Amino acid sequence: MTKKEIVKQISEEIGLTQLKTKEIVQKTFDAIVETLLTENRIELRNFGVFEVKRRKARKARNPRTGEKVDVEPKNVVTFKPGKEMEERVRNMRPVPNRPDQESEEATATNNGQEAHGEPAAAKTGRARRTP
Repeated sequence: MTKKEIVKQISEEIGLTQLKTKEIVQKTFDAIVETLLTENRIELRNFGVFEVKRRKARKARNPRTGEKVDVEPKNVVTFKPGKEMEERVRNMRPVPNRPDQESEEATATNNGQEAHGEPAAAKTGRARRTP
């Protein structure tokens, strides 16, 4: 879902113009970002908690060349859903696949992974090909 679709849905539900609704939605997003910049945390009851956390510097590997690279420390935004959201998502019906999306299982298998995260080679005993 896009911001435009959210605006359209809200404007239809509450009877405001899409222009006014878009302004309100954008102001809400801006307020969340500003609060994260100043307070590092925002808690929205029955929704969840956004928090700025510092990721440590680490060594990584360039997947193309195999070369080791240093990754600088950086700030990242984390989100922990609230109880109500967590419960509603847990109890929802499975989402049907969209035509433009492969199923999770097919994607995992195509990437040499089984759906539960184990490499396919580990199950079959065959060596995994690298591109």
